[in-house]
Amino acid sequence: MALQTVFSLIQVFSNSWEMFCVLNFLIGLGQISNYASAFVLGTELLGKSSRIAYSTLGVCVFYALGYIILPLFAYFIRSWRMLLFVISIPGLFYVPLWWFIPESPRWLLSQGRVEEAEAIIRAAAKKNGVTPPENIFSEEESMEFLQLTSKEKSQHSYTYIDLIRTTNIRNVSIINFIVWMIITIGYFGLSLNTPNMIGDPYVNCFISAATEIAAYISAWAILKYTPRRIALSFPLLLGGAVLLLIQLVPSNLQILSTVLAMAGKFGITAAFSIVYVFAAELFPTVVRNMGVGACSMASRIGSVLSPYIAFIGTYNKILPYILMGSITVVVGLLSLLLPETQGQPLPEKISQVPPLHCCCNRRDPTLEIDLEDVSIRNGKNSGQHNSSQGC
Repeated sequence: MALQTVFSLIQVFSNSWEMFCVLNFLIGLGQISNYASAFVLGTELLGKSSRIAYSTLGVCVFYALGYIILPLFAYFIRSWRMLLFVISIPGLFYVPLWWFIPESPRWLLSQGRVEEAEAIIRAAAKKNGVTPPENIFSEEESMEFLQLTSKEKSQHSYTYIDLIRTTNIRNVSIINFIVWMIITIGYFGLSLNTPNMIGDPYVNCFISAATEIAAYISAWAILKYTPRRIALSFPLLLGGAVLLLIQLVPSNLQILSTVLAMAGKFGITAAFSIVYVFAAELFPTVVRNMGVGACSMASRIGSVLSPYIAFIGTYNKILPYILMGSITVVVGLLSLLLPETQGQPLPEKISQVPPLHCCCNRRDPTLEIDLEDVSIRNGKNSGQHNSSQGC
């Protein structure tokens, strides 16, 4: 947040196009890192009952509210320097949050910092009016966390390579990268294509933002009652199919084309919020922040490509919708391969990542090794127990 806010304020004083672009690049680094970190932190702090509401009604709806405010500000503030200054100032209000937002207990446990995690849990219980047990983690659990952490640290520190280290997490990572990239192409392609629509560009931008609020509320309802795979695939297939229908609309019914484009934006936007929840549930705690961050980085490739797809609309207004609709339908079918996570606990280790849906009978070698270690350990424990009984 500091990186984003500071460079946004410096950007106001840009005296060349090159300076503006360099600062915009740095702002983008801060913005996406801030968004992904906040999303992962909230996912790990909250329980199952609140996680979906936070991910859709919390993060995404307030993102859309900022999107709605932007065309209103832009309509009344026609100077780009003053507009940039006004929309950068709110970032300063987030500075005090550094002292109020707690660290993720899940991450602290994965690092062996048991006492810090327990203190955060006790503080949360106190705020919620709940009396925690005297010992949240038993002495055996604390020792297990410390031993596992020291063992993992002695083997290696987790890096982005771990996102492709085993078969299961590699398959999940690759499909997520593709899905995120294509969703972003559709999302930003439709957003940037707004000036090519008929009507006032400020009004069109406002309608596009309002469509997102409806999409995020729908995403919350879909996630609450349907499996994750269907929740992600259905809006993608719907949005892609609607975009493909635009080519069939007669040239004298441009309003209908706009309605269909907004319907396509509705489906892709809903998928955009769902894929965040899905990815956070697929990646294990030890690499969750890196996993969501890598997906976000892959989505930026889509962000880079989307302006060029939107630019095609200046020559052929239908071709961008055909391109975005086609790839959105394809990725909607591809997302059905991802493993189901609804009602499942968040994975903690890489070996706990489930296989793809089409490979449900295959086993990850890492998982087999872990299970073998557990059985050996249990065998040793039972042997020690029997020997003590014999004595």
